[in-house]
This record gives sequence, C-alpha cells and structure tokens, in this order.
Amino acid sequence: MGVGRRFIRGEELGESPLWPAAALIASAALYADLPSRFIAGPGGGAFQVIRWIVPALTVLVLASVAWIPTHGMITRRRLVLGTIAFVSAANSASTVLLIHFLINGAQAHEPSLLLRAAVHMWVVNILLFGLWYWQLDGGGPLARPACPIAQRDFLFPQQLEPMLAQSGWRPLFLDYLYVSFTNASAFSPTDTMPLSRWAKMLMLIQSAISLALAVMVVARAVNILR
Repeated sequence: MGVGRRFIRGEELGESPLWPAAALIASAALYADLPSRFIAGPGGGAFQVIRWIVPALTVLVLASVAWIPTHGMITRRRLVLGTIAFVSAANSASTVLLIHFLINGAQAHEPSLLLRAAVHMWVVNILLFGLWYWQLDGGGPLARPACPIAQRDFLFPQQLEPMLAQSGWRPLFLDYLYVSFTNASAFSPTDTMPLSRWAKMLMLIQSAISLALAVMVVARAVNILR
C-alpha cells in the first residue's frame, strides 16, 4: 500500500491514536446513556434521535479518518475538530436542560437520576476538553513538534526543567487529559499554565461548566437525599 494511502499510525502523531479515539468514543457513549429528558427535553419526540446520531457520527468520522490519505491531514483535522465540537454542543445542551430542571424544581424522587446525569456530564466535560487542548495546543499534535515553546498555548512544568527539555520531552494526549481533569476539579489551572487567550478562555468555560454541575446539581441532589 503506497504512502498516500497509509492509515493513521503512531509515527504520524508521535503517539498512539488509541487514547484520543477512545476518549471521543467514550464521550459519545456516555452522552447516549444520559436519561432521556436531558437529551430530548421534557417533550421528547424527534429530538430522541440525537441520542443515536452522536455516537453513530463519532464512529463514522473516526472510521473515515482512518482511510483518509496521509496528504489529507487538513481534512482529518477538520473532521475530528468538527466531531468534538458536535459532541461538545450536545453535552452543553444537556447541561442547560439539567440546570433548567433544577431551577424549575426537581422532583424529590429523582436524586439518583440527577447524580447520574451530573456525573455523566462531568466526565464527558473532562474528556472533551482534554481533546480540545490536545488538538489546539501549538496547532495540534502533528504541528506541535515543530512549534517553538514560546508559541505554544500551554506551558507544562517539564518544559521548564532543562534536563527534561533537552531530552525531547513533549506533551501527549494523557498530559492534556490530566490538565482537563485538574481544571474541572480545582476550577483553575494547577501545574500547567495557559499562555494564549483562547486557552485561558477555554479553561474558563470548562471551569464554569464544572462549577455549575458541582454547585447546582450535586448540591441539589444531596439536599433531596436529605
């Protein structure tokens, strides 16, 4: 098989593509497993089809990306970014619905449903923002190795350590997933600092979503349980 028809391999990304692919699939699967009202709203109806569109589109895009020729890197990147954006929009809509139900009074017999929905959305939030950071920092995983540290969007502590920097250390997807988890848990950066304005705004949005889920959803569910 010629070079122009190679599949995505680890040497192209500089790391295994399995972790980011698994994160995207897990995000779509967790979304599809949400209680119906947080996907279709109180009326249900035609919007229920979104439950199956999200995971189906995710799998279709990942399968298509694997067959795109090596010279179609821009197409691959756009497809992946579009899929991440689509799942992010779906999860954001579900979060808005959840908050709407809370403001209008959740039923006393629904604490387990609220907690399940909140945990699903919180985990999806971490996975998706980890993917965003991984895809956008320094132009993405393919362009990042050639991007000078001064032009990166995130500064990792290893990049400040001369011995590690000289050894060729560079962040992989799991590093960005860790950044996403700590930002969602602490509502602020921890050891990795955002440098660009878009990175700061993206972390702000993630923190705001996590804070809303923690304060409004979990607090309400615990109050119902009492």
